[in-house]
Amino acid sequence: MKYSSLATPSILVDVDRVELNCERMLSRARSLGVRLRPHMKTHKCIEIGRLQVGAESGPITVSTLAEARHFANHGFSDIVLAVPIAPCRVAEALDLGVALLVDSPEAVAAVESEVGAGGVDVWLKVDCGYGRAGVVPGTPGAVSMARQLHDSARLRFRGVLTHGGHSYDCVGVEQIRAVAAQERDVVVGFAEALRGLGMAVDEVSVGSTPTMMHVDHLEGVTEIRPGNYALFDGFQAAIGSCHRDDVAVSVLTSVIGAYADRLILDVGALALSKDPGPTHVDPDCGFGRLLDDSGEAISDLRLTGLSQEHGKAYGTGASRFRVGDKLRVEPNHSCLTMACFSDVHAIRGDDVVGVFEPVRGWAGG
Repeated sequence: MKYSSLATPSILVDVDRVELNCERMLSRARSLGVRLRPHMKTHKCIEIGRLQVGAESGPITVSTLAEARHFANHGFSDIVLAVPIAPCRVAEALDLGVALLVDSPEAVAAVESEVGAGGVDVWLKVDCGYGRAGVVPGTPGAVSMARQLHDSARLRFRGVLTHGGHSYDCVGVEQIRAVAAQERDVVVGFAEALRGLGMAVDEVSVGSTPTMMHVDHLEGVTEIRPGNYALFDGFQAAIGSCHRDDVAVSVLTSVIGAYADRLILDVGALALSKDPGPTHVDPDCGFGRLLDDSGEAISDLRLTGLSQEHGKAYGTGASRFRVGDKLRVEPNHSCLTMACFSDVHAIRGDDVVGVFEPVRGWAGG
């Protein structure tokens, strides 16, 4: 089947590009001397996960207990749930045997109250400057949390973990590389400080896709956890994390209304999400880059409006298209866009070569 014959909206993943992206990150991890623990949250598909880990069965990173169970049921092992565990989900997580992430005394207490004699691996989340979650190195609370984990009779303190998410605020390679250095240096320095206080810190985990694409060295780091790189997206290309030709995901859409100044497409917020995209790079970027049915960029149309099931594309190029024509949208954020679909069409060239079924929801059971 040719992908152009699919009903719309449909999500397309270019397997040739995914394979190249995954091979490149595996090679990069080897050259940097670190373990690759790829994140599965972007796609949540077994087939793409296998490409990310190569010939291995792990280690991997997940963001939900549903992902953890799904990948474990398909043979993946050494799984880290890289979101601070909610106390109400501790029992489920322990049942799955995943390593947990904590950054609060309440979460530690919840885990200790549930864990059995066998114990559980626990990572301490560290804020390296992103300002989202994690203990702040250099503060008494950060050291106290680490000490609590290290000294616990029921928890195995695996190490420290951080995420340089503020790399998404960057423009260009040099800015990304500066955040990558901060991400590395903050968490490595914290690990060294803890060791100086007599605490064993075996693992140091870092990684966003932008920082891992451009970091110059990872001395003191043991593993990296990028995930978006498997597919990339319009945002990654705009900030300089990748090239446009690396983006492996798009949404096939039909023109359902053609007017002098605009096209109406059958792709709305429930197919693309309403991620505003890299507005710090291009304030008028819209909700995704429009491509023709062969994948070439359409420069004279902008997808600037989304409702639930409609997309509105304005520009002088509207007059070239008719109702029934098919276009593609390179999404701003592949993670959110992939989450809008229950079936993912794998393509090579013009051909559909398979259908992937991502796991959905949050439950571990």
